[in-house]
Amino acid sequence: MNQTYAVAAVTAVVLATVLIGALGLRISRTTSDFYVASRTVRPGLNAAAISGEYLSAASFLGIAGLVLVQGPAMLWYPVGYTAGYLVLLVLVAAPLRRSGAYTLSDFAEARLESRRARRLASLFVVGIGWLYLLPQLQGAGLTLEILTGAPDWVGGLLVALVVTGTVAAGGMRSITFVQAFQYWLKLTALLVPALFLLAAWYGDGAPRARFDAPAVLREHTVVRVADTVRIGLDDPLTVTVTGRVDDVPYDHGTVALAPGTHHVLAGTELAFAPGAVLPERAATGADPLGWSQPLAGGHDGHQLYATYGLILATFLGTMGLPHVAVRFYTSPHGRAARRTTLVVLGLVGAFYLLPPLYGALGRIYAPELALTGSADAAVLVLPDRILGGLAGDVLGALLAGGAFAAFLSTASGLTMSVAGVLTQDVLPSRGVRHFRLGTLLATAVPLGVGVVASKVPVADAVGLAFAVSASSFCPLLVLGIWWRRLTPPGAMAGLLLGGGSALAAVMATRAGLAPEGWAHTLMAWPAVWSVPLGFLTMLLVSLATPGRVPPGTPALLARLHLPEELTGTVPAQEVRR
Repeated sequence: MNQTYAVAAVTAVVLATVLIGALGLRISRTTSDFYVASRTVRPGLNAAAISGEYLSAASFLGIAGLVLVQGPAMLWYPVGYTAGYLVLLVLVAAPLRRSGAYTLSDFAEARLESRRARRLASLFVVGIGWLYLLPQLQGAGLTLEILTGAPDWVGGLLVALVVTGTVAAGGMRSITFVQAFQYWLKLTALLVPALFLLAAWYGDGAPRARFDAPAVLREHTVVRVADTVRIGLDDPLTVTVTGRVDDVPYDHGTVALAPGTHHVLAGTELAFAPGAVLPERAATGADPLGWSQPLAGGHDGHQLYATYGLILATFLGTMGLPHVAVRFYTSPHGRAARRTTLVVLGLVGAFYLLPPLYGALGRIYAPELALTGSADAAVLVLPDRILGGLAGDVLGALLAGGAFAAFLSTASGLTMSVAGVLTQDVLPSRGVRHFRLGTLLATAVPLGVGVVASKVPVADAVGLAFAVSASSFCPLLVLGIWWRRLTPPGAMAGLLLGGGSALAAVMATRAGLAPEGWAHTLMAWPAVWSVPLGFLTMLLVSLATPGRVPPGTPALLARLHLPEELTGTVPAQEVRR
């Protein structure tokens, strides 16, 4: 890939983001403008902005990488990401808008009339936001490293600086315009190259991607293994090795590997002849890629359970994502919130038709990425692999710009939601000045963690946030909107047991602490048990504390379910007074 074109594309996206954000700053006049765009964002613009921030690095790069590595089983990711908005439309969108809240923490306090519930909800908002921000910054680092060879922390730092400046300067009004622009840029950046790549693939006569058979390398390929891995061979394989395999050092030596499992040390280069079968990466509990393997027949093989875990996390986690929920507070009324959600379903569904195509093409033209652990780079390298020359450079630059737009748009929404909670519940004042300090804190923490944390495929990393969201805020929102007997002790117990157990399980799995077998699968995909645990805990504890039902519950539920024309629309802060 031509670095000049790629850097120019990334620079253009950054400049456009800053300029459009400045436009929003010029028309931000009030505090309401800053936090919720004065609740005047129309469905078309709001839907594009929601789609822009929702379609993150996991969507732009991660889906293709997972399809390349694990095949069609990973199509549950885009299905779940899209269908989550259908659940949100039916159960949450309009009542959440009518609540008059600015954040999920505001909703928790207004519904439960409890400052302790608010503080606990704020803790989960910040935790989920940081879990989601981390892969955005790490994905930006990967992209810039591929494009320019810069250290992997540079891309994350660049995204953090641009996002912090844009959000701190103009707030919600600015990022609404920025994210709407970035949705259409991302769609164009995937669609245009896809048309050229499919045409070239058809003319090349290349075989279809086969996920039920080992990948075959089409040309002489040198693979550099970034992290120590285990590879599994069904047949003998001859490779040229520079480094260490099975603890034996080689210096550009030809090695005949016998069938079985072999250890390849980090930094080792493996050179494969044309037509060689690419060895598959053998998963282990401590392997950063291994914990996501059950869907594709991983080391414990409980595919059906893992599939349901993924479906539940993505279907139910969308409604509790803080950067998604805050968007519905910007709609003029509940009817507009529902229309916005319908448009989002169309925009997101159209986008998700494209990443699987890149995954399938990557299986044919760049299968070695599955071995190196850099499968997320498939989208970026395919134009050069398939087309080459000027066309490959230009299309690669377009994809690089789209990828950076994905990082910027999602990071902007997450930073806005996390900074809002930090300003209201952590910092000593709630003014715009302290919001800007909250913005700096919102990006600094995940940026620092990203420098020292191990890299996880971005779609898998985002899945952590979905699992925690589905297990915590989904029960709180559904029961808070539709069940009048919910009490503060019940809600807080459900948040702690549901969301807390999901968080502990996925983090323990990532740390390699989960034992083999069913225990590993249960902890890697916790939504199957953690979501029912959250709901059941809220129900049982609330039924056990009937005297703790907030006195204002009937009035607030009427407000959530009746049209604004009958109840009026005032902020949740005013309802509490």
